[in-house]
Amino acid sequence: MIWLISDERNDAVLKSALNNLPRGSGFIFRHYHLTQAERRQRFKALARLARRFDHVVVVAGTAKQARRWGADGAYGSPHQLARGPDCLRLTAVHSLREIGAAQRARADAVLLSPVFQTRSHAGATSLGTVRFLMIARQSGLPVIALGGMTPHRADQLSGHGWAAIDGLYGKTR
Repeated sequence: MIWLISDERNDAVLKSALNNLPRGSGFIFRHYHLTQAERRQRFKALARLARRFDHVVVVAGTAKQARRWGADGAYGSPHQLARGPDCLRLTAVHSLREIGAAQRARADAVLLSPVFQTRSHAGATSLGTVRFLMIARQSGLPVIALGGMTPHRADQLSGHGWAAIDGLYGKTR
């Protein structure tokens, strides 16, 4: 499954990106740069569009917020995900230890990163294909690759889902 992650950098191309994702993909709405009222309004507009293509819609926040906003799930830290109503729970991790914390927080899947070098974490040590696959095999949860991902790189990861901020349709702003 392909996941599109929103943020300030790709806001201008989100409508086009959601239209071009394969039907039934996932959309993680972050948009931390907006005020709460602006963020909720932008979420509603993008969620409406995403649902036209049967995309799974996840909001960065708590499970309680996801329920209030009508999202399918929540994306956040294990601490944020540990409580609240049932919904899809996704969290970003960087190691097996963090995967353990995600399991204890009832996460349904983890976004393991950074698999490759990425603009958003310039200079960070990346996992690379081999280390990503070793960690993913040991995970008790489904693993979604994140960090420098493109369709070509996703093909190297043995069928794992993948997520991108701007790796789906070229660089944005």
